[in-house]
Amino acid sequence: MIVCITEKPSVAKDIAAILGANERHDGYFEGSGYRVTWTFGHLCSLLEPNDYKPQWKHWSLSALPMIPEKFDIKLIDDKGIRHQFEIIERLFHNADEIINCGDAGQEGELIQRWVMKKAGIGCPVRRLWISSLTDESIREGFKGLKSQQEYDRLFYAGLSRAIGDWILGMNATRLYTLKYSSPGHVLSIGRVQTPTLALIVRRQKEIAEFVPKDTWEAHTIYRGANFTYTGDRFDTEAVGQKLIDEISSEPFVIDDVTKKKGREAPPRLFDLTSLQVECNKKFAWTADQTLRLIQSLYEKKLTTYPRVDTTYLSEDIYPKIGDTLRRMTPYARITEPILQKPIPKSKKIFDNSKVTDHHAIIPTGQSPAGIEGDEKRLYHLIAMRFIAAFYSDCEFEATTVNGHAAEYGFKAMGKVITAPGWRVLFADNKAKDDETQAKDDDSDDRILPVFTKGESGPHEPFLAKKTSQPPKYYTEGTLLRAMETAGKNIDDEDLREALKENGIGRPSTRAAIIETLFKRRYIYRERKNIIATRAGIDLIASINEELLKSAALTGIWENKLRRIERGDYSPVQFIQEISTLIRQIVFNVLSDNSNRRIITDAPTETKKETKTAKTEKKPRAPRTTKYEQVACPVCRRGHILKGRTAFGCSRYAEGCGFRLPFTDCPADTTPARLKKRLESDKK
Repeated sequence: MIVCITEKPSVAKDIAAILGANERHDGYFEGSGYRVTWTFGHLCSLLEPNDYKPQWKHWSLSALPMIPEKFDIKLIDDKGIRHQFEIIERLFHNADEIINCGDAGQEGELIQRWVMKKAGIGCPVRRLWISSLTDESIREGFKGLKSQQEYDRLFYAGLSRAIGDWILGMNATRLYTLKYSSPGHVLSIGRVQTPTLALIVRRQKEIAEFVPKDTWEAHTIYRGANFTYTGDRFDTEAVGQKLIDEISSEPFVIDDVTKKKGREAPPRLFDLTSLQVECNKKFAWTADQTLRLIQSLYEKKLTTYPRVDTTYLSEDIYPKIGDTLRRMTPYARITEPILQKPIPKSKKIFDNSKVTDHHAIIPTGQSPAGIEGDEKRLYHLIAMRFIAAFYSDCEFEATTVNGHAAEYGFKAMGKVITAPGWRVLFADNKAKDDETQAKDDDSDDRILPVFTKGESGPHEPFLAKKTSQPPKYYTEGTLLRAMETAGKNIDDEDLREALKENGIGRPSTRAAIIETLFKRRYIYRERKNIIATRAGIDLIASINEELLKSAALTGIWENKLRRIERGDYSPVQFIQEISTLIRQIVFNVLSDNSNRRIITDAPTETKKETKTAKTEKKPRAPRTTKYEQVACPVCRRGHILKGRTAFGCSRYAEGCGFRLPFTDCPADTTPARLKKRLESDKK
């Protein structure tokens, strides 16, 4: 008997259907020589401090640092988890072979390996590795199963991350809480969350300390075109006005006209971070909201695996592109021009050296007919980016005109699009951009009149006052970018790509880190801006160890974890480095004789801040009272909840995907009738 283990019941159901395991049992499906079971995300965790030593149960400075000689795991203390684990354990002990069908990533590997370790296995294990949940992808994946040993390095990287976070989080949180916190308050310190908070606090300090400076810039209008003085700006208006007076009576002369053709490539395909950034910018969605939506589209087989950090496709995807575009029937009008000729195989899209576990997020080609609302908007965003990638470059002609009045040089620049290429897909957005640029006298994209070298004539010089602006507060989008590039402000896509390996956190964890800072009341939202609370500011101020709050150094740790995945860095060395670091931090903090105290209570910045933090809307919890006695027909461990649009399982957070829309079962159905309905469906 072959046992397959997935991360969610919904995925188990899809795989079971492909394998012919159609007989449902408590906690698994069976049929055709297969048994398909599932976890609910993590069933196991690293041991708590007191599991290693009883004296570590009580928080004490004298017990720090806590570094176990050997780390081990335990089953999470939950009735439903214990029940499902017992089923898995029984299936494993009767298995001839196990197929690890966990999510194809570092965390998915860690989840399943821990369960196998805890259950104890004595049979071969193979790995299913797929980038989408379409029937075709699952079938192909089962044809190409690999030995689980090929993914050992991925597991070692995940294990190193978990142990490193345990060492730093457990010790630093107790250390700073006992040393600096007011009684009853916990100061949460983490390898990723603390440098992220430090970025926000540092930006706020830059804004608070910013002193605006006025300068004056000389311009002149000649034949309706705005020319800018090529020299430096003036520190005082009087000095600038002297130049204006000097050139007012002099003619303006055109010195040269340069035209240069240019090309603008389509925007890159989405990785998770760029998708979250774009959705925050376009729809004001949080990073966590985007992650939940793209995960849903993945589970509905509409898009590929979402937790990726590359914007490239592997070269083996190229032969499938035409078929994917052809099946995207709602977009037939704009995919047809691509399909009429050979699809280009650009290195800007297909590059094996830029793809590790998974490729960029793209549509699978499955019909999106059943989605609506935010899911539909997100799918459209991904589909349009995918289609645009195979359109031609946007071609333009850039014009630079140099002139002078008296001995002072001036310059004007303009751009004319000669062939829109991929931009034709976003014509509405381009129209809005042009409207914005028309209001911006300094835009380089203005259309200039035709100038001839040597021509001259009257002009209208003037001074423009420019006031320097402070940095902007982080939004979730710009914070994600800062985390991705370890705090560096990078616009260039190629350079951003190169810095990803040194980013803070991983694409799959950054949204959760930001949400953790919100929950712990270290930050709050003011419209789209992210603001640090007094507690967050004080916490960062209390940390004298740069290693704990340095984005660059945390990025280096992330780089080492990626090197562990590749096999060119030792997991043991990584853990030793973290252990050495925490010993030094404990020594330094205990040597601090100050009496500082930090209160991590509700934000107390201003009335406006407190109001913003308190009145932020939270999702309304589903009603549970009437349907608690109705068991979930899928996972069997949860009970039925009544939401706003459907009945669902109380264990949805653990991965149970059961959902019964009100369109199929009216909202006023009594618990007794609902129970009878579910039992009849089961038969």
